Amino acid sequence: MEKRKVIIIGTAYPFRGGGISTYNERLARAYQERGDQVKIYTFSLQYPGFLFPGKTQYSTDAPPTDLNIKVAINSVNPLNWLKVGREIKKLNSDLIIIRYWMPFMAPCLGTIARIIRKNKHSKVVAITDNIIPHEKMPGGTLLSRYFVKSCDGFIAMSRAVLNDLRKLDKSRPSQFSPHPLYDNFGEAIPKTEAKTRLGLDKATKYILFFGFIREYKGLDLLIKSFADERFRKLPVKLLVAGEFYIDEKPYLELIDKLGLTDRVVLHTNFIPNDAIVNYFCASDIVAQPYKEATQSGVTQIAYHFDKPMLTTNVGGLSEMVPDGKVGYVVEPDSLQIADALFKYFSENMEGEFVENVREEKKRFSWEILLKSIDSVAFK
Repeated sequence: MEKRKVIIIGTAYPFRGGGISTYNERLARAYQERGDQVKIYTFSLQYPGFLFPGKTQYSTDAPPTDLNIKVAINSVNPLNWLKVGREIKKLNSDLIIIRYWMPFMAPCLGTIARIIRKNKHSKVVAITDNIIPHEKMPGGTLLSRYFVKSCDGFIAMSRAVLNDLRKLDKSRPSQFSPHPLYDNFGEAIPKTEAKTRLGLDKATKYILFFGFIREYKGLDLLIKSFADERFRKLPVKLLVAGEFYIDEKPYLELIDKLGLTDRVVLHTNFIPNDAIVNYFCASDIVAQPYKEATQSGVTQIAYHFDKPMLTTNVGGLSEMVPDGKVGYVVEPDSLQIADALFKYFSENMEGEFVENVREEKKRFSWEILLKSIDSVAFK
């Protein structure tokens, strides 16, 4: 295959290793493994401080030594957009990949893309997490439309996002390609070792809720489901691992009100990449009780570590988790969540589901994603 010059525009180090930056860096490595020349343009300013819901945007890890990352893009400075766009335009790269996840970024990323395409050579493909955001913002659809019109083609990681894309533009090529495995968090370790590292009881089974905590992710539904009397007879606890991006008080009050203080384990600081293995390997099932969603990188971490899942029938989540095979798909309802989780533990479904997970995850490879991008960009 012809070797290409590839530029990825989006979040990467020195920003924290949340889902988007982890994905972009893993994507860059996939291109490098193929023999392509890759450079990432990341942000000098991603969000103004008052817009960022967490404690810090920046990573405390050492910088990756195997990636070419340039800190360059100021998301709120139009003069910077012009400068960066002109710089990348002159590089005359074959492929530009832009990660798009929220309308706030549309003016910045859309302007840069428009400038790059003036070189009449670079193909601009957007990998779209969302087109219509989970958390509504005024003018969000108009902003997304501006961005969409700046690209040559699109990859959607769920069919729901693909449908949203086609509502805004039917002429440009677009394709569904599911989120590949997050296989960059190391190899699995024994469950007992993982529990020891986290200070968890070795005799207890754990339901894992993982990731930044936002209202749409439905942690409140999971807490309510766990209050079901049936769980009080089982040696099972709920493990919540991830930073609150909303007010934590209502959740803490709910746990207290339902008498779950001794049965919910809260690790609600940011979880660094090198600790992720501990949480997934200590757990028995991963729960994603989302009220709305498009897709989730948590699913692909669970697949990597051979973990069964419970997810809700929203957005593209059910596309990734065959119901009754690698886990359960239920409606975003606390009783349905409780019924499925109780069935899982009471009927000892872990062994069967784990075997199915190992087979199912074969369809989520980075090679498939790269082929999908090529088919959109160079058809």
